[in-house]
Parts: sequence; C-alpha cells; structure tokens
Amino acid sequence: MHCQQYLPPGQSRREMLVRCANGFGGLALTSLLTEAAFDRQLEAAVAEPRSGPDRRDPLAPQTTHHAAKAKSVIFLFMDGGPSQVDTFDPKPLLAKENGQKIKMKVPPTQFDNVGNVLMSPWKFRQYGESGIPVSDLFPHVAQCVDDLAILRSMTADFSEHTNANYFLHSGTGMQGRPSMGAWANYGLGSECQNLPGFVVLNSGMIPPGGLDCFASGFLPASYQGSLFTSGEAPVADIVRTERDARQQERKLALLRKLDQGVVGRIGKIDTLESAISNYELAFRMQSAVPELASLAGETAATQALYGINDPKTQVFGRQCLLARRLVERGVRFVELLCQSVGHDRWDQHGNLVAGHEANARAVDLPIAGLLRDLKARGLLESTLVVWGGEFGRTPMAQGSDGRDHNPFGFTMWLAGGGIKGGTVYGATDDYGYYAIENKLQIHDLHATILHLLGIDHTRLTYRFSGRDIRLTDVYGEVIDAVLA
Repeated sequence: MHCQQYLPPGQSRREMLVRCANGFGGLALTSLLTEAAFDRQLEAAVAEPRSGPDRRDPLAPQTTHHAAKAKSVIFLFMDGGPSQVDTFDPKPLLAKENGQKIKMKVPPTQFDNVGNVLMSPWKFRQYGESGIPVSDLFPHVAQCVDDLAILRSMTADFSEHTNANYFLHSGTGMQGRPSMGAWANYGLGSECQNLPGFVVLNSGMIPPGGLDCFASGFLPASYQGSLFTSGEAPVADIVRTERDARQQERKLALLRKLDQGVVGRIGKIDTLESAISNYELAFRMQSAVPELASLAGETAATQALYGINDPKTQVFGRQCLLARRLVERGVRFVELLCQSVGHDRWDQHGNLVAGHEANARAVDLPIAGLLRDLKARGLLESTLVVWGGEFGRTPMAQGSDGRDHNPFGFTMWLAGGGIKGGTVYGATDDYGYYAIENKLQIHDLHATILHLLGIDHTRLTYRFSGRDIRLTDVYGEVIDAVLA
C-alpha cells in the first residue's frame, strides 16, 4: 500500500498524447540509427550545447497594470481568530449588559453555545493624533496607530477554521486554489533572484488547512509559498553536500540540459519547467539563505526593538526581523504564522484572558518593532503590512470565559504601502456582532492588496478548466477610502 503523499502527480490528456506520440517516433528512430550518416549527425548534435526552446523565467519581474504603491506584502496571520471586541473595536454596551441575555437575534454559532453577554476584560485607550482606541492587549502596536487603517467591518463566508483559512488565503473555501501570495508572485514576479518570491515564516504552528493555505493550486509550482522555519537554519536540506562547488555546478548543468532536452522534444510542460526553475533557485539559495538568517549584522538596538532578547517575544520577533530582511532583498510576499504560547492560537473558546494575553504578548512588541523599523528605513512606503485572522469572535460568552467563532463582523488592519494611516473604516453593531456599515468581504481585501501592488484584480487571470479564473472570482471592490 503506497502512501497517497508519495504517489506520482497525474498528467493532462495533452501531455499523455504528446508522450505517446514520441513513442511512435522512437520506432522510426531505431531504423535511422542504423545509418552511418545519421550516426555522425547525431554525434555532432550531442557534442554541441543545446540551449533548448525559449522559456520564460517564471519569477522574472512583470509589468504592472498601473503605478504600484507597494512592492511587497507582509501578512501577519493571526491564526485562530482574535476577538475584535477585545482588540480594536470597543463596545461599551458589553460592559453595560455584562452577564445578561443578548438583546438581538443571533444565528447558531460554530459550537451552538450562545451564552450571555461578556464584557471585554481589557480597557481601551485612545492613542496618537487620530485618537483611535486600542485595547490594553496591544500597548506597543497602539503607539503606531497613526500608521494603521483599521477595517472594522470585515466578513467571511465560513465559521470553521479550515474552510475559513482557505477562504482568507485563496478567496474560496475549497482546497486546491492558489494562495494570494502565489497570485502576487504570478502577477508580479520577483525582484530577488536568490530567494523565492513567496515565503512563509513558520513560527511553529501550521494553521488548519495545512500547507494548502500557501499552495499555488493550478498555477505553476514556482509560485507556491516556500516554508522557512524558526532558527538559524530556516530551510531544510539547503546546505551544500558537495565539497567542490564546481562539481555541483556541473551536476546542475547536466540536469538542466537533460530537462531542457525533454522540453525541446515534447513541448512545454509546466511541472517540468517549474522543476528546472526550482533547481536553479535552490542552488542560488545555498548562499543567500545563510546570509539572510544570520542576524550578526543587526545592531543590539534593532534586535531589542523586535524583542529578540526576551524569551516571550523572541520567536515572533525573529520572524518579523526576517520579514524585513526578506522585503529588503526584493521578496514579493511574506506571511508570518503564530507560535505556540501554551494556548490554542487565538482560538479561545475558554480561558479568554490567559489565552489572548499570551498570544498578544508574543506578537505585540515584534509587530510594533517591524512597523517602526520599516518606517525608519524608508521601507514602510513600499511595504504593505496586513494583520488579521480568518474571522472574529462572538460578544457572548462560550461557557463562562470564552468566545465562539464569528464570521459576521470582525477587524483587520493595514499599514504602509499606500495606506492612509490613522483611519477607521466600517463598523459593527453595538454588540460588535454584525458588520452594519461599509460591509467588507475578503474579496475586497484581496482586490485592495492587488491594487496597491499595481495589479487590476479583474485582469489578473489564469486559464484553468475552461475558464479564466482570478483570485477575487467575480467579486471584490478596492477599498478606496483607506488609500492614501
């Protein structure tokens, strides 16, 4: 019995017919090989280097549809769903009606546990020139509030983690569609020749839905997210095994020649061309990744800014600093994942105070450090930072001290990359349950991200299964009100 993970990939009907046709050509080739003249021609052809057919570098920089405000995206994915009413969307009514039955009709929640109203355990204070209120969970990010555009009216189509994660990342709740990072990589290419265009920094917890959240789907494999782990060796098996670098170069040259020979005989095959590109990129990464991962060149002050010297913020702080170093080197899309803090991500169905405080403590200082560092280096203008989870949480208690899933109204925020800072857009009702003003969909978020990268989301398409498919499907509007 073979494990499904290791079964060979299927092939299209066109590839099957092309390969079969070459088999018939091989029959004729056997008779030609008996002729001395053909033997001499074959020897001459083999002796000459073959460049193969022209093929487009899948990561070559592409022309944008319009002038881009951002060159790169850093997505701070808060896996599990942070509570909007405990972070960036204060609701005084919750304190007034704490412990009472909620005075509005509510749908069944994920676990169908509709408890009484639960006030936020944290106080909100106003910050910055904008006076935007932020909870005590984020005292450091609150100091950067004038750089944030807070979207309080986000909605999602799913209330279960796996489908909601697929929806947030790919615009559909189904497995197997390209992630927004893959779409950005496909539409723009990369400005970095020695690193992948789409990097996922794993702080220790892969979200529900697994690696398909960062996959390329039906796009060529060159555009998928490359997983970097924590620590000083973020990429597995990247260390050169050959003692002689020239020997490895000769091996790669032979592999490239053989692969391109196949392409020359049977035509373009996306999987093969992606493999050629990935082999070449992996070779270049052998020198680029160790230099990227080494923080020896970063000052003590910079490392302290990210909280790298504190065990509670060290892991996510290192990832935030790596994210800055990646966009400095031209990487197009970087996604950061949460770390284990002894509680279940941001998914607090119980023990809300301890769980949310531990998660916020791990990311608050590093995120503020990232925003400040990008700004000080002049990178925030060209880097779009996105913060948020797959949905929010209910204003009622689940049990005595938790909150259930809520896709009907939650908060995300944007910063840098053409965003108007010190802005609040949209609103939920007085309980913080439903988006009631300037309601936004995930498709709108995707359209806005692509727009800031210089891409018209309606024109970025890929032909698959008989139709031109795009990240936003047939939906999505750019959120003009938050653009600078």
